[in-house]
Parts: sequence; C-alpha cells; structure tokens
Amino acid sequence: MGRVKYSTEKEIDPETTAKAMAYELHISPKHALEVCRAIKGKKVEVAESYLEDVLDMKVAVPFKRYKKKVAHRRGLKKWYAGRYPMKATGEILKLLRNAKGNAEYKGLDLDALRVLHVATKEGRTIRGIIPRAFGRATPKNTETVTVEIILRE
Repeated sequence: MGRVKYSTEKEIDPETTAKAMAYELHISPKHALEVCRAIKGKKVEVAESYLEDVLDMKVAVPFKRYKKKVAHRRGLKKWYAGRYPMKATGEILKLLRNAKGNAEYKGLDLDALRVLHVATKEGRTIRGIIPRAFGRATPKNTETVTVEIILRE
C-alpha cells in the first residue's frame, strides 16, 4: 500500500498549521463523518471539550446525513436527530490531541488554534467470513477509516 496523502492542500502554510492523520481506524465511517462535521471550524479547546461531553453523554452529535431512523436528542441546536458515537468520538479525540501536540512542538499559539480541515476517507476492508450450514459462508467484513485533521493558528 502506498502512502496516504492529505485530501486538501488549500491555504496550507506549514508555518501556521499543524497536521495529524490516523490510519485504518476500526470505527464506523458514518459516525466518523458526523463527528468530523461537528468539530470542523471550532477552536481546539472548544472541540476537545465538546468531544469529551459526547463521551460523557452530555451532548449529542447531530446526524445530518445518516439520519434515517435516528431518534431525537435533547439539546441539539437547529437539528433533531442525533447519537452518541462513543468509539468514533474517542478515536477522533485522540487524533485531535495528537495534532495539538504537533502544534505545540512547532511552537504555535495553542489558544489561537482552530480546526481548519477535518476529513474521513475509506480505509482497507478487512475480509472475514462466518461459517454457515451446508458448507456455505457469509461475509463478515470490517470497514476501516482514515481520518485527517489540520489545525491553523
């Protein structure tokens, strides 16, 4: 497998940005997309506290694209459907802290950091099977997700 590249190079100044990417996470692609959409554009401290609140089930993540048969949640602003995607939120929080550490290493001002870009990509599919009766088998595949994040001062 070749190197996975960042999906954007718009307005990326290496002096004022910090990047991080997590490869082939075993999380739901749909949940990852909704969590990434929820933190895009926020300040890093606000995004970090938001993700911690989601893990504590205090705040729901609004599901805007994958919302069929998703229940209403209290406290959502201007939206009705939401969930608490724990696994995806935990992995994206780790990635956000990693990017924040990269920014600190570069000497950027941590109070002025914002999430400039965050995106999810499809990773490898890990093939698996479930044996069935009469010598048959049913596929049981595991989807993986690659998440990238860019912070700007």
